[in-house]
Amino acid sequence: MSDLDAVLDAVGPRLRAARTARGATLAAVSEETGISESTLSRLESGGRKPTLELLLPLARAYGIPLDELVGAPETGDPRVRFTPVHRDGRTYVPLTRRPGGVQAFKMICPPAGSEEPDQRVHEGYEWMYVLEGRLRLVLGDRDLELTPGEAAEFDTRVPHWFGSADTRPVELLVLFGKQGERAHLRARAGG
Repeated sequence: MSDLDAVLDAVGPRLRAARTARGATLAAVSEETGISESTLSRLESGGRKPTLELLLPLARAYGIPLDELVGAPETGDPRVRFTPVHRDGRTYVPLTRRPGGVQAFKMICPPAGSEEPDQRVHEGYEWMYVLEGRLRLVLGDRDLELTPGEAAEFDTRVPHWFGSADTRPVELLVLFGKQGERAHLRARAGG
């Protein structure tokens, strides 16, 4: 059975449920829509495939959107649903879905612990922007603190570590490019 057949087969029970929820008879719906009782009965039982010409007046009569009547999947929902990843006490929310190129993440680092920063190196280039909290960034022999609205970018072949600078979590946006891509910021000339 194709997906289309499955969708069409599910329309009949929806039509029957909509009619009975209104307490309407086939005769009353027939009179309201101009569709014969026998056609309505065959639609509800699955003996006749629904067409747009039949479904539009029924959707109007039952006060149900057409896409709900046919069980169409939701479309146009602007919300983006990402699955967070938890690793080494940190929460990563991927903001990009394509492999390769620059990857974007929202990251939440837990409050600072008593451990010493463990600097690491790897291929790539990283850009980070602090959203909330205070970020401690140890980059080579430099120990920096960034606050909301501040950004840093660096070559990840330089030994580095970052995390919360105090007893609160820190939230940041991170752009990471394995091939060493850099963030390019452009400003318009004034005047």
